[in-house]
Amino acid sequence: MKKIIYLLLIATTLTSACSKKNDPGTDNGGGGTTVTNGKPLPSGANDGVTFINSGTSAIFNLYAPGKTTVGLIGDFNNWTAVNMNQTPDGTRWWVQIDNLDPNKEYSYQYLVNGTLKVADPYCEKILDPANDSYIPSSVYPNLKTYPSGQTGIVSEFQYNQTAYTWKTTGFTRPDKKNLVIYELHVRDFVATHSYKTLIDTLSYLSNLGVNAVELMPVNEFEGNDSWGYNPDFYFAPDKYYGTKNDLKAFIDACHSKGMAVILDMVLNHSFGSSPMVQLYFNTSTQKPTSDSPWFNVDPTHPDNVGYDFNHESAATKYFAKNVMKFWMTEYHIDGYRFDLAKGFTQKVTTDEASWGQYDASRVAIWKDYNSFIKSVDPNNFYVILENFASDQEEKEESADGMMHWNNMNYNFNEATMGWVGTSDLTGLFFTPHTFTAPDYLVGYMESHDEERIQFKNENYGNSSGSYNVKDLATGLKRVEAAAAYMLSTPGPKMIWEFGERGYDISINNTSRLSDKPPHWEYMSDPLRKGLYNAYAKLIRMKINNPVFTTANVLYTSTGAIKSIALTGTDVKVMVVANFDVATQTSSVAFPATGTYYDYYTGNTISVSTTFTNVTLAPGEYHIYSTAVLK
Repeated sequence: MKKIIYLLLIATTLTSACSKKNDPGTDNGGGGTTVTNGKPLPSGANDGVTFINSGTSAIFNLYAPGKTTVGLIGDFNNWTAVNMNQTPDGTRWWVQIDNLDPNKEYSYQYLVNGTLKVADPYCEKILDPANDSYIPSSVYPNLKTYPSGQTGIVSEFQYNQTAYTWKTTGFTRPDKKNLVIYELHVRDFVATHSYKTLIDTLSYLSNLGVNAVELMPVNEFEGNDSWGYNPDFYFAPDKYYGTKNDLKAFIDACHSKGMAVILDMVLNHSFGSSPMVQLYFNTSTQKPTSDSPWFNVDPTHPDNVGYDFNHESAATKYFAKNVMKFWMTEYHIDGYRFDLAKGFTQKVTTDEASWGQYDASRVAIWKDYNSFIKSVDPNNFYVILENFASDQEEKEESADGMMHWNNMNYNFNEATMGWVGTSDLTGLFFTPHTFTAPDYLVGYMESHDEERIQFKNENYGNSSGSYNVKDLATGLKRVEAAAAYMLSTPGPKMIWEFGERGYDISINNTSRLSDKPPHWEYMSDPLRKGLYNAYAKLIRMKINNPVFTTANVLYTSTGAIKSIALTGTDVKVMVVANFDVATQTSSVAFPATGTYYDYYTGNTISVSTTFTNVTLAPGEYHIYSTAVLK
């Protein structure tokens, strides 16, 4: 996307290329010292590359305080270093390159202190000599050849690129209280690991009824075959999934089908091939140096991987906000799921218990980021934190509009396996978390990070007489009962890919992070297709009936028979399910007396007293309502 900036002092036109300085604040990180004969950065020049003179010239701008020299090398100057100017405050290095061909794609690097070659942290495309050869042309056609004789990752820029024309305008994001999110990994959802094939499968998700798609990380990460939680470049879509216009086309297609797109964003840490890590790195200790503007020398929390960002640093805040704004404006995304949000702290902890305690500084960091996001897009943009911190902390963040991942995998799987004594589902509801509304807890049975429900059913399920959870048909019906209970609970919900058809390949098959087969042939199995159809009916029920957003909810979440009583403005609902492996009878509290309709069969029952005995076979469930549900 070209952004035209008219300068008052020089008669040139500037256009941002790899430049993503989004003006997230007046402080760009600081950390410099006064430089004699320093040269100010030209007005309008952003981070990375800024084109001028209709793409025949460009200004390169690198934030690197404390460095002695920085040179620019690239195929526009035969990889011979051109010295860059240091700004008077000592924080930035810049140079203007002329006589460029606006139609040509160029490669470049920065040469720091005469020895270290790094790519541009702000570039939107890289060439990786170790991994690009494994990207098929069907996924990324006409990929430029890595420049001969060079080493390390190089950055790319080109003035004249094929712009994407957005087809869906005016997309209205679903209210967060109605969100049903589908989390998927491009690599494992379609065997081609490409956005183009992913677009072809959108009818599958549309027919399922979900109204949001959450993509695991898609910005450049180390290697190709990865979950993406090892990021190195934050403005460049990973080429293993396709071109940037392919990604835009996927987002556009989702919007055309009424589905929001949420990106999994990893800003807790970065990995060693990141130029930001490399710029300030001690090769002897294999740690960032103490003068790094962005990274802690040692991580502050026990779950860190890679190199830990310091989110109290002005430089980190500036960079993180630029990243956030870039994907919002350039790719029209609708929300972020922030990975390891609990790691955004400078309070050092060594154990999980103390790490999860209330942290006022962490809350302040997230409120600041959330406020910035609202300033960029106030229209119901989703901010979801993988926090798992104290209820006090998450309640305070929810009051600011942020949502939180709510992991119920263990509890639901105990229920589906038939081990009812350890199947407490209380945490699914907002009241035990002390939240004031159900809109800020994203409950789920499965995620990319948890074992698959049906795998555990088949391998560890309980039994009684001839009833055996390990039987495929039985296990799938119990997954259906669990989905009914989860989706009936007020608040946003999430489904992990293929859970809706009883995916039963272990997360640890081969290895935790390895490729998993999509098993699209499962949809030819009547049992698995039946589970998919049940999910679709439940999702539409949740989205189309306001009663499932009510805060007026009573529940029994322990024991064999679990129930939910919901009172809406025009209808009352009673959900009951038996998670034991034997028939059970229990007295459940209906929200009112009268006639109730069974959502599945259409049959009616008469409830003469609010406390009514129900007898359910193992795995049996019902959704009753005082009026026919949509």
